[in-house]
Amino acid sequence: MTLAEETGERFVEAEIHRVEGNLWLFRNGSAEAETCYMRSLDVARAQGARSLELRAAADLARLWAGRGDRARAADLLGPIYGRFTEGLDTVDLKEAKALLDELAH
Repeated sequence: MTLAEETGERFVEAEIHRVEGNLWLFRNGSAEAETCYMRSLDVARAQGARSLELRAAADLARLWAGRGDRARAADLLGPIYGRFTEGLDTVDLKEAKALLDELAH
């Protein structure tokens, strides 16, 4: 984050928080990961960065689903995925759709 703050290049801020969350999750820090994913979501929403919002939501949804909170995960990811009408063949959207399908069963 320091580089983004120093340079004023905030467009990567949401992605930095999301990746930081993944690192925490890798180190078994699910509470810290959740905080990072939420921060990523907030930044992406504030910037109107729908693709970054989708990525953060998908990671957070996976975390919640892993804790057994599948309904909460679907409630988060579903509306964000639903706003996309183009690019449905991109990796991020395919993965989000697969996760939603998994959460539905």
